[in-house]
Amino acid sequence: MKEDNCLHAALICMGMLYYSHAITTEKLNNARPSLHGHHEKGKEGQVLHRSKRGWVWNQFFVIEEYTGPDPVLVGRLHSDIDSGDGNIKYILSGEGAGIIFVIDDKSGNIHATKTLDREERAQYTLTAQAVDRNTNRPLEPPSEFIVKVQDINDNPPEFLHENYHANVPERSNVGTSVIQVTASDADDPTYGNSAKLVYSILEGQPYFSVEAQTGIIRTALPNMDREAKEEYHVVIQAKDMGGHMGGLSGTTKVTITLTDVNDNPPKFPQSVYQMSVSEAAVPGEEVGRVKAKDPDIGENGLVAYSIIDGDGVDMFEITTDYETQEGVVKLKKLLDFETKKSYSLKVEAANVHIDPKFISNGPFKDTVTVKITVEDADEPPIFLKPSYIFEVQENAASGTVVGKVHAKDPDAANSAIRYSIDRHTDLERYFTINAEDGNIKTVKTLDREEIAWHNISIFAVEVHKQHQEAKVPVAIKVIDVNDNAPKFAAAYEAFVCENARSNQQFITVTADDKDDSANGPRFIFSLPPEIIHNPNFTLRDNRDNTASVFVRREGFSRQKQDLYLLPIVISDGGLPPMSSTNTLTIRVCGCDSNGSLLSCNAEAYILNAGLSTGALIAILACIVILLVIVVLFVTLKRQKKEPLIVFEEEDVRENIITYDDEGGGEEDTEAFDIATLQNPDGINGFIPRKDIKPEYQYMPRPGLRPAPNSVDVDDFINTRIQEADNDPTAPPYDSIQIYGYEGRGSVAGSLSSLESATTDSDLDYDYLQNWGPRFKKLADLYGSKDTFDDDS
Repeated sequence: MKEDNCLHAALICMGMLYYSHAITTEKLNNARPSLHGHHEKGKEGQVLHRSKRGWVWNQFFVIEEYTGPDPVLVGRLHSDIDSGDGNIKYILSGEGAGIIFVIDDKSGNIHATKTLDREERAQYTLTAQAVDRNTNRPLEPPSEFIVKVQDINDNPPEFLHENYHANVPERSNVGTSVIQVTASDADDPTYGNSAKLVYSILEGQPYFSVEAQTGIIRTALPNMDREAKEEYHVVIQAKDMGGHMGGLSGTTKVTITLTDVNDNPPKFPQSVYQMSVSEAAVPGEEVGRVKAKDPDIGENGLVAYSIIDGDGVDMFEITTDYETQEGVVKLKKLLDFETKKSYSLKVEAANVHIDPKFISNGPFKDTVTVKITVEDADEPPIFLKPSYIFEVQENAASGTVVGKVHAKDPDAANSAIRYSIDRHTDLERYFTINAEDGNIKTVKTLDREEIAWHNISIFAVEVHKQHQEAKVPVAIKVIDVNDNAPKFAAAYEAFVCENARSNQQFITVTADDKDDSANGPRFIFSLPPEIIHNPNFTLRDNRDNTASVFVRREGFSRQKQDLYLLPIVISDGGLPPMSSTNTLTIRVCGCDSNGSLLSCNAEAYILNAGLSTGALIAILACIVILLVIVVLFVTLKRQKKEPLIVFEEEDVRENIITYDDEGGGEEDTEAFDIATLQNPDGINGFIPRKDIKPEYQYMPRPGLRPAPNSVDVDDFINTRIQEADNDPTAPPYDSIQIYGYEGRGSVAGSLSSLESATTDSDLDYDYLQNWGPRFKKLADLYGSKDTFDDDS
């Protein structure tokens, strides 16, 4: 409140001072002598007088933030030609004219009607002019003047940021620069001390200090520890007026964080760790964890673990889990409870990154003892070897011992072991194993050329604990014996020219042996003893597993002999040696004078004397065309359908379809005896095939042809049945039987009802009544036509 009263009094004094200055300036302007102009001659010798400038002024000043009841008098304009009679009118224009600044057009007094703020606008440029009130004729040329707003201390300092954040390493030396804060004052820095700032610290002592003129914050205490306190809140004040009483101030908050340095070594919270692991654990399995605490953070708190001593250095290892900063103890090798039941390790934890500035705080590491107890586990059997390799000769007799495997129970119980072969590895069952002692024997004869190595797996299982088993691979090599004779490496076929010279080589042969190299090469080639003096060809062993064949004589002829077969004996180098005789085919061919092959065909040689090659090709083409025509003709003929009924001009046959039930069925006992229609040959067991066309023509037996005019129907039918049953050419060879027509002059006529159904003639069937009781049913069917007609 006291500071506000002082400021109000100062503003009043300054206002009175500026008002007095304006009045004095006005008097001086009025008392200033007028400037004389120069004379000019006008027309007709009239002398014109140029008006002198009769009003002058200096810069005007107005104090900002004036809050009085009346407008502030800025200044007064007055012209020398103004006699005070009111004929001169003062006009004001420019920045703020009529809004902020108004002028009394009679007196020329300028007033500020609004409160001005220098920080918004420091000065205004205006134009003043004196004119005749009645005619508005300018009496003076317009002139510009400036109104400056005089500053007062009305703006407090302001910082660029409301909150600042800064970092400084812990344990920094006193005076270490942390951050610089800057404030600004909107007041006029050229006038007084309104914008002169001084910085001071309000909160944060005694840890930090600030430079009064620059605003730089520095550390004030040594060895500030981040682990004790990490964050500090500092309040900085900026005050104008040079920090004197009455000045305005502003504050800002600065949050200062101590960054970490590696000033703390790792430390185990206990001196001994107890762990346990099963002997059945596999290498790489985790046993336990240890952790050394380091209050530092980031890379300064990184800890690496290692085993530096102990009887378990070879059995265990330790790695670092950098996410949890723990040391992970893992199994390195398989354990055996029966061999050793406990281990001791000395583990060291050390910082990864060490700051040389704080090396005196070291050492930056710590050690701890880790005791590991091995727990007993029920283990499967263990083979004495990780794998076995045996050998056996091929062709060995069944039951030959190949080798023996052995496994034992590592537990204290030492259970008995049983052995077996994994049949998935011995599908052909070449081997067997004794379940008690592990002896492996052959079951079949082995052939090295078929399978050179047999890879099987053997299981070992505890007798009383079937779930405990072990498996071991066994490789069995089949040793080769010389049981394969060498043979030609390929199917050789050579040719020799008719004009070949004596001792001319025409082919080189080689051999191949399925046996191993020890029982194969070197190969020995020779001719059989019986043809050792072959007059046509000789053989030479090149002693490099090849042999060359030479011509012994000259003058071969294809006409006499165009093919020679030369037997060659090949022996291998095995013990005992094996040999085989291989035949080399040699053709005699025609060659030109250079020995180039022309033809090896003897027939072509003979035909060459009378026919040319073009003629031979033409003959072969004609033969092929004739063969094609014959094949097409036969094919088309087979596709033609043969008629089921053969009509002859002299002998017309009709088809009678045989059904299983004739006449009136079972109730018709008066019908003819069906036994008379049976095939008499079927009684003797001979039933000819009627579902295929016979390969031979049937020759009718003599004495079976019925008399054409026979009236004995029973004999006629039996005769036709017997003839049809014994005739395999009668179509369609299954159920349709053909009966002969009795002839044109027959009294009975045709028995077929098919023909009668297609004719318009009326037939008389009354004669059927005379045929006996067997045809009574037929006579009733056809003989009652007249009766039906009469009834209708």
